[in-house]
Amino acid sequence: MSNKETIEASLFAAGRALDIQTLAKIIDKPKKQVNPIVQSLIEEYKERECGLEIIDLGDRYVMQVKPQYTDLVRPLAPKEVGAPMLRTLSMIAYHQPVIQSELVDMRGNAAYDHIRELKERGFITAVPNGRTKLLQTTPMFADYFELESNDPESIKKKIVDLSRKESGQSGLDKWLGRKVVAVTPMYESLMEMCGIDEYKVINAYDPTEEEIDKLADVSKMVVSKGYAERVAKYYDGEIIEVGSTTFNDLIDAIRTLEGAYDKTKAEECIERLEELKERYASKAIVISKRVQPATDMVARIVNDLRIGVSANGILIAPDYETSSEGVEVGEDADILVPTHRKLEGNLIERVCQKYDAIIDGLRSVDG
Repeated sequence: MSNKETIEASLFAAGRALDIQTLAKIIDKPKKQVNPIVQSLIEEYKERECGLEIIDLGDRYVMQVKPQYTDLVRPLAPKEVGAPMLRTLSMIAYHQPVIQSELVDMRGNAAYDHIRELKERGFITAVPNGRTKLLQTTPMFADYFELESNDPESIKKKIVDLSRKESGQSGLDKWLGRKVVAVTPMYESLMEMCGIDEYKVINAYDPTEEEIDKLADVSKMVVSKGYAERVAKYYDGEIIEVGSTTFNDLIDAIRTLEGAYDKTKAEECIERLEELKERYASKAIVISKRVQPATDMVARIVNDLRIGVSANGILIAPDYETSSEGVEVGEDADILVPTHRKLEGNLIERVCQKYDAIIDGLRSVDG
């Protein structure tokens, strides 16, 4: 085998830039003999009628597809770096040099697998640093993402510039795996109401280890009111407590996500909720009976419906027998309002079912 053919085969097989030291080691020749061989190959490829070329990057050389064929073959290229691993790599690139233990705190235990694979692929180095490791990107990282330099400050500036061109600060947050909203299953429809496409659904009240790992790149967690302390045992980001009893609760829930929501979509949903609230108040205007709400939850719905209240009124209670404080509330009720345990549908449909239960129940009593 000739040295030229060996170097040609090496550049083809590597699929990335190789430096002079690596090529010299492969052909077992001094470094000063490598450059003339590669330059000869570069000229040969220029003269050939083929889809490949060899590029001199300054002491590093790469064999690649010629620009005019790039778009044609891109669909065939392997997707080497998946989204989760790319976020880990982006955080290393942005914060480098970064301590491995700190990165794992930010990304979760899945980062260990990402780090191992990124190191094997040559994107990062992991240098021992006490009981952990110090992580940095390599020249191959710069080559892969077509950056002019592997200098940490240059990379950081490039990431910021790219993100601003894409979508402002939110673009940078995507690069770094931040600003992801997470919700419990009950509030998944809130994301649609807000026009939020990128979110995670997590059982935050009793999460598995896998779910806890998913919280690594979450900046906001939406939970039911009264559960923040419980969730804080697993999650140290911003916890947003929201309610879902009344239309006003849903309006407030949307507004708490300002900055993360789609403004047009959120405003349209708020307008719809205001219209629904007025429509239900109009339906209840003919009801003359006074009521006795058994709980604050029922009282807030009754207030929205503008129904009169009396200590001797028709008793309305939630459909559970005892409250969280152990107080019996529904045993002697004339009307039971369904709670989330017995409701189906999205958040708006669930609120409508509660209002309907009261209006239909009072109409039945009047009848």
